[in-house]
Amino acid sequence: MITLSLVPFVSGLCIGFLSIQYIVYSDTSTAKPAVFSLGNSSGVHNDKRVPRHMHSDEDRSVAASLSQNVRVLCWIMTGPKNLESRTKHIRATWGKRCNKVLYMSSVETKFPTVGLNVTEGRDQLYWKTIRAFQYIYQHHRNDYDWVLKADDDTFVVIENLRHTLSKQDPEKPVYFGRRFRPFVQQGYMSGGAGYVLSKEAVRRFIKGFDTGKCSHFSTIEDMALGKCMETMGVEPGDSRDVKGRQTFHPYPPQKYLVKEPP
Repeated sequence: MITLSLVPFVSGLCIGFLSIQYIVYSDTSTAKPAVFSLGNSSGVHNDKRVPRHMHSDEDRSVAASLSQNVRVLCWIMTGPKNLESRTKHIRATWGKRCNKVLYMSSVETKFPTVGLNVTEGRDQLYWKTIRAFQYIYQHHRNDYDWVLKADDDTFVVIENLRHTLSKQDPEKPVYFGRRFRPFVQQGYMSGGAGYVLSKEAVRRFIKGFDTGKCSHFSTIEDMALGKCMETMGVEPGDSRDVKGRQTFHPYPPQKYLVKEPP
């Protein structure tokens, strides 16, 4: 129950709120919604009031130097059903920052995708991974220092990745990602977070299947690849930053931003 002494206060509060609402929604000359579209091929949002080059005065000399000296070939695990809903947004955004980017699918399309002659499905992910690395090694072995594998729902800041890799030697058998411990003695890198193989690691992965030391023994892609890495003497690298924080994140953003209730 509201006492008489509170009536003037509540009435004034309601009148003030309604007045603000009227002003905001009646002024159509200046109040325009900012409309964002992930499908915009330019990779920027559609609010034309905001300039496209938000950082035109920034110094990109370090990023440009790293792009030349730390060559990253990116391959994206995708499929025909995801090209318009997911993959095209990678092509419009961070995919442009790779030295070379390849979209690996079960069939070849004009997207363009590389057809790997495998069927779609989670139980085929490791076959797709094997075929993708074989294709890269056969056709692009001189085009990279490092190979990044990422799913079509992954976002990567390539400049940060190059900065991390710039301290490493691509001729050494090493790979980076978010390490999980079960099933493989030295651990394995999460497929959901993406992982990066050095040039030598790719060579050893291919050799593992050529010699029969590695095989398609499991449908769990990241774990099976990790087992092959261990067999071929490829070590898991430490990709944490100088403060010990992880740089590869396998879970959705809200997992890191919102503390879950007990």
